[in-house]
Amino acid sequence: MKNRIATPLLACLAVTVFSASAQDDKALIKKAHKIHEKAFTVDTHADTPMLLSRGGFDVTKDNDPRTTNSKIDYPRMRRGGLDAIFWAVYLGQGPRTPEGHETAKNKALAIFDAVNTTLKNTASEAALATTPEEAFQIGKTGKRVIFIGVENGYPMGHDITMLKQFYDKGARYMTLCHSSNNDICDSSTDPKGAEYQGLSPLGEQVVAEMNRLGMMIDVSHVSDSTFYDVVRLSKVPIIASHSGAKAICDHPRNLTDDMLKALAKNGGVVQLNLLSDYVKTIPASPEREAAQKAMMDKWGVKDRRAMMAAMSKLSEDDQKKLREEFMDINKKYPVQLATVKDAVDHIDHIVKLIGIDHVGMGADFDGGGALADCFDVSQYENFTVEFVRRGYSKKDIEKIWSGNFFRVMKAVDKGKSMEVASK
Repeated sequence: MKNRIATPLLACLAVTVFSASAQDDKALIKKAHKIHEKAFTVDTHADTPMLLSRGGFDVTKDNDPRTTNSKIDYPRMRRGGLDAIFWAVYLGQGPRTPEGHETAKNKALAIFDAVNTTLKNTASEAALATTPEEAFQIGKTGKRVIFIGVENGYPMGHDITMLKQFYDKGARYMTLCHSSNNDICDSSTDPKGAEYQGLSPLGEQVVAEMNRLGMMIDVSHVSDSTFYDVVRLSKVPIIASHSGAKAICDHPRNLTDDMLKALAKNGGVVQLNLLSDYVKTIPASPEREAAQKAMMDKWGVKDRRAMMAAMSKLSEDDQKKLREEFMDINKKYPVQLATVKDAVDHIDHIVKLIGIDHVGMGADFDGGGALADCFDVSQYENFTVEFVRRGYSKKDIEKIWSGNFFRVMKAVDKGKSMEVASK
């Protein structure tokens, strides 16, 4: 008799609890939406210029991320409440020869031209900014804000004056290296290991010149020793434009707790990368690995990093074929993706370790960044919902979305002004 009476009571209780929970969640989402709508949101790293420089990609259209392999366009930025983004002038590491550097320089300048042409042709929808103040002014008009960064110092070769050229073309940070060592510094993922145990003599000059120009030094991709050399030499705060916490995901691209503490002492900021392999250790898929190995064997490379480096040496037709093969493997054997909750675990760890003033967002969209529930920029509000769910205040969230990064940007520019005044 007790069981027959208890069952409907428990059912009623469950419905009541569920309804209360649903109501609470609805209120939380509403609160998050208001915060997200008012916050000035910035993503500090995207590889969209790779799509722009190939031609045929319309950034003004609402592109399907799964059929176009693109994660960013103006309509999706609006839908996701993303105000501003840094487009990276990226080149994979190629031959470290005078000819290789000259080719890389010309390719980098062509990418700058592709970005500038795009902005000229879409001037009614977006505009270039070089300072936080410019970004806010553009944002008030309803346009999307585009900043520029350079990913990999390889295109400058040994010519320090190229940094001024990059700066004059709008670049406000440079990632010192990519997945391999270059003439500036050691990378965190070069299979050959360290060459300089940090910065090269050229790299030390690069740090000084970037400080002089007011150009942010980006330590994403660099080795631990390079990181500490930069922290020691830089007179202004530094950035990691797309990195994570190694304590949460043990990947060589992520920052150790000691590195995070040094970054905070420097006054810098780490922007969270959303490439799933850097967010969470993903279980291996034997079928996917076999398909990738077969593809790499076909193209005569050892691993994915070598594949990325080889891309720059291929003809446009071969690059297209290679991209199509990558996409085909992704369709047949989809990557298991990390989630927004997994990503915010990094934010939580960083905030507990060094405080709320040293973290932001730098997804690496169009360069591999993607989560199951934040697959492109249109889903960025999901982060604000999770921040609210975890108890972050409106002020905290505004710092994560742009406040912390803009603080560093201003400090780097001020450092340049102070150096000029002292002379």
